Amino acid sequence: MKEIFTRRSIRKFKDQMVEPEKIDRLLRAAMQAPSANNQQPWEFIVIKEKEMLEQVSQTSPYAKPAADSAVTFIILANEKELRIPTAWEQDLSSAAQNMLLEAVHLGLGGVWFGVATADTVAENVKNLFQLPDYIRPFAMISVGYPDGQKNEFVDRYQVDKVHYDKW
Repeated sequence: MKEIFTRRSIRKFKDQMVEPEKIDRLLRAAMQAPSANNQQPWEFIVIKEKEMLEQVSQTSPYAKPAADSAVTFIILANEKELRIPTAWEQDLSSAAQNMLLEAVHLGLGGVWFGVATADTVAENVKNLFQLPDYIRPFAMISVGYPDGQKNEFVDRYQVDKVHYDKW
């Protein structure tokens, strides 16, 4: 699948909206992700308004590109859906990766910003959206039409990282 090999983190976007049907496809791709015991703990906030994109971009020192994205998705875990409480990050990682790959397939670019990786960022997101206690912020995916950057192949294969049958 060429999307796997050409996907890159795109942080610069054209001032162009992403069509609603493409936003729908991105969400559908995310929700097709594998999930432990099929728990599907994901919830999504879709941000398209410029004022909210600006606020989202200020929740983390790394999220500045969100301000200029066409749409940013906040990926959240609903703790009420957790049948395997230790697997939510794997489930949401799969959803995020599916979303990023679908973005490439649709001619878009995207970038993943960690939220669960820093308590202060997670708290900023919780406060901004006034999330209930059982909703855990995981990541932000900013998407748009690439401006100058490209999704293109870069060979990252490293033979010395592959071990057969023993270390």
